[in-house]
Amino acid sequence: MEHVSYAVADQTATVTLNRPEARNGYTVRMSDELAEAFDTADADPAVRVVVLTGEGRDFCVGADLSAGGLDLQDPADPEWNEPAGRCSLRVFAMNKPVIAAVRGAAVGAGSTIILSADFRLASTDARFGFVFSRRGLYPEGASTWFLPRLVGLGRAMDWMVSGRVFDAAEALSAGLVTSLHDPDEVLSEAYALARDLIRNTAPVSTAVIRQMLYRMSPLDSPLPVQRLDSRLIADSMTSPDAAEGIMSFLQRRDPQWTGEVPRDLPHYLPW
Repeated sequence: MEHVSYAVADQTATVTLNRPEARNGYTVRMSDELAEAFDTADADPAVRVVVLTGEGRDFCVGADLSAGGLDLQDPADPEWNEPAGRCSLRVFAMNKPVIAAVRGAAVGAGSTIILSADFRLASTDARFGFVFSRRGLYPEGASTWFLPRLVGLGRAMDWMVSGRVFDAAEALSAGLVTSLHDPDEVLSEAYALARDLIRNTAPVSTAVIRQMLYRMSPLDSPLPVQRLDSRLIADSMTSPDAAEGIMSFLQRRDPQWTGEVPRDLPHYLPW
């Protein structure tokens, strides 16, 4: 990898945009390396949580047009996928929680690729912007699907139609980010959250829950959701993780999960 770095420690994979000299300007190579990094983390049973961050003072200032950020080599190809979506949709498909730790500028692709993360922790100096209308471009990364689900249609209209850049306080009040931290502490806070998830949440349950929220909540009826609930809950009666979760609670100790992802995911999940 050249534009992204990947490391694993303490059951946490860290995926880092690694072009600080270009303020982590987004490139086609970066998008493909991000997808590869998330593939690797998802397939590794030793990884429980992924932290996505940027090297240097900025998370990502958007497409690096000087480095071919738009990738217009064959736009007529119906199988062509724009670069931001190569990351955001791979994060969407993850079976493991993803925590975005953002500081400084997160504009354009820097805003769109984090929308499918489970948590977005930001520094107090972070700035966000869906600036496409001000560049004569169109939104990317399926952001017009993700953003209204996070902040509501009205705020999504405001940010996307105007293309204005907004600060971390506005992002927090709208629900775009989970919490704010000092710039030098946002990454350590992301790791603290990762440790809490690893210690307290069962990996198989977490994988199923995050996918159910994304894939089932847009349905126009609760009935298919409840049918899947019923099968999952029936199976939990013989699940070692369910037994361990209850016993560890009663015994007031940390749980020792034995289920692994992707090995132990239910085979009948509709996705």
